[in-house]
Amino acid sequence: MLEPQSTVLFALLILGFAALMYWMVRTRRIIVRVLAAVLAFALAVQVGILAVNKYFDYYPTWGAAITDLTGSGSNVAQVSDTKLVTGGFGKAVVPTPVNRALAELQGFTFQVTMAGKASHITRLGLVYLPPQYFQSAYRNYQFPVIELLHGQPGEPQDWIDVAGITDTLDQLVNNGLARPVVLVMPDVNGGQRVSLQCLNVYHGPQDMTYLAQDVPADITAMLGSRIEPPGPAWGLAGYSEGGYCAANMALHYRGTYGFAGVLSGYFSPELTDILVNGKPVDPFGDRRQLFANTPLAEVRALDPGEPVPEFWLGAGANSPADVQAADYFAQLLALHEVLPPVHTSPGGHSFGVWRAQIPPMLEWMTAGLTSAAANLHRQVSLASHHHPPCPPTGTDHGRLLASRTPAHGQRTGPAPYRDRSLHYRYCKSGSGKHSTSKHH
Repeated sequence: MLEPQSTVLFALLILGFAALMYWMVRTRRIIVRVLAAVLAFALAVQVGILAVNKYFDYYPTWGAAITDLTGSGSNVAQVSDTKLVTGGFGKAVVPTPVNRALAELQGFTFQVTMAGKASHITRLGLVYLPPQYFQSAYRNYQFPVIELLHGQPGEPQDWIDVAGITDTLDQLVNNGLARPVVLVMPDVNGGQRVSLQCLNVYHGPQDMTYLAQDVPADITAMLGSRIEPPGPAWGLAGYSEGGYCAANMALHYRGTYGFAGVLSGYFSPELTDILVNGKPVDPFGDRRQLFANTPLAEVRALDPGEPVPEFWLGAGANSPADVQAADYFAQLLALHEVLPPVHTSPGGHSFGVWRAQIPPMLEWMTAGLTSAAANLHRQVSLASHHHPPCPPTGTDHGRLLASRTPAHGQRTGPAPYRDRSLHYRYCKSGSGKHSTSKHH
């Protein structure tokens, strides 16, 4: 009854404020008046804070508020790259020490520095390894990955403490409604007074490069063969500003992400909200760059038959702008034979809506990622029966394979020869390390 969004709590605080004001007016003692005024002011501030919290549906319980504000209950290990070690289940990078018995039951979340070689941006981020990551039955399993993009204002921890995504994922997996995945939660903006909407700013920070290239590369380097490589078995999801980021990044990096979840997102950059140190900035050098980062325009510009990631769209039923934006984006995607689910939940542009939408989004996305991973493994298995020789150890696979690409007009041979990404994965896995001649 007395949780942060409780109507009873609001009524009690307002009655307390009224009583203090009455006491302040009636009493003749100065010290009592001052005390009543201070207490009344404190209650008024509390009512305002709770009103904002109720409007945005941020903290549903006092436990969630305490956990988020103090970080006391989030079970996040603070580690650095130097403390990442090879675990016992194949090439599994896990912080040490870790209570494996506990991790097998509730998973393990750790904070790590994600350094961007291409963007030259370095930020802290969170990684969640599900309980199955530590279980013997999944010793040789490669986990799909979902990269989660928070809103603004916000931070990676909001996905855990406010949205409750790790607990939700565990419950869904235990009930057979979702498949286990690794969750990666990077710092989207790098500061509370920064809002770059995951864009590569003209002559400025290269946020999209960091989030879509450097973060996947860093996570792949850390977790190695325990996760699927970036591609069809990687997903993106975000809410509010993070929803725009997910849509824009998924369209820009169609080879990196196979699935995208957009919760109350928008599909054109909001130029007035792009801030650096609290000051507005223009991220684009010209209108071409603006249109190139407008998902609505990006979908319209796609040629027929071009591959497009699968999308899941959500919006609050009480936010007409969000619903209309999701419906229109879905119509554009339908022209490219992508039919995204559009899920509406009671409420507006708030965490209450996003908490309600995370379970169906996870059910949809984890099923799709698992299916994509299985399909990719089948293709690799087929390619292993007919593939060119693997380059020597230490050779740049991409450069060597590119040198073997036939000139225009020449025959390309069987399909496995044409798909260089599959052949690269086959050789990198070690399956073809003894291959010295072409298979016929």
